[in-house]
Amino acid sequence: QVQLVESGGGLAQAGRSLRLSCAASGSIASLTAMGWYRQAPGKQRELVALIIGSDSTNYADSVKGRFTISRDNAKNAVYLQMNTLKPEDTAVYYCATSGQMARMMKGDIDYWGQGTQVTVSS
Repeated sequence: QVQLVESGGGLAQAGRSLRLSCAASGSIASLTAMGWYRQAPGKQRELVALIIGSDSTNYADSVKGRFTISRDNAKNAVYLQMNTLKPEDTAVYYCATSGQMARMMKGDIDYWGQGTQVTVSS
């Protein structure tokens, strides 16, 4: 079983940056796909960024050019660098993965972190 713990959230002014970290309880090397989701009040949880393998990434249109997902298998960690933050980025951010990449690609998430709050003020 995989446990994921997010950190790095907080309050930031629009235009500033935050870096979120996701620490896994064990090795993430075997977890091909890992991603970051977010959920704003009253809205559905949405996929923000996905990293497949070592360097293949995908981003929601709303964050393209501003957010960067990366992973460090040696540290069992996944990161989300968030630049040029906007008020609409305010949400609880979750690290996520699945035992099989195919499941995650279909939105069937097996493991969620507890979430970290990101609040962007205008």
